Amino acid sequence: MKAFALTAALAVVAFASAATAEPVTFQFETGQRTGVIMLAIYDSAQTYGGGRPVVAEALPVTAGVSEITLDLPVGDYGMKAFHDVDGDGRMNTNPFGMPTEPYAFSNNAVGNMGPASWDRARFSVSGATTQTITIR
Repeated sequence: MKAFALTAALAVVAFASAATAEPVTFQFETGQRTGVIMLAIYDSAQTYGGGRPVVAEALPVTAGVSEITLDLPVGDYGMKAFHDVDGDGRMNTNPFGMPTEPYAFSNNAVGNMGPASWDRARFSVSGATTQTITIR
């Protein structure tokens, strides 16, 4: 009887989690037709500043707009992305640490002497969400 109650409770939790997930679509405009878009989505200012993302994806670049749709639980998120033009799996930088490959943040936020802040990149998921991101 206890096993049944535990199983039923877990099923309710799983259903509730699935029911609160919403589709989030990112449309990336790169201006190029090769490489991979590497994106990471964070669910807090702390993780956005250097922690582990809740989602990390590699999206092949195609002609025109590359698009990905993810199901995310309701909440606040920030996205970082870069266009891995040479396909080596990492953001290339110059000797001073400045990126040499195009990059972008959710909301098309722009940083000041570094990545865009959480406050500028943060977006809320409470229903279907679409962002068109220009990678530059």
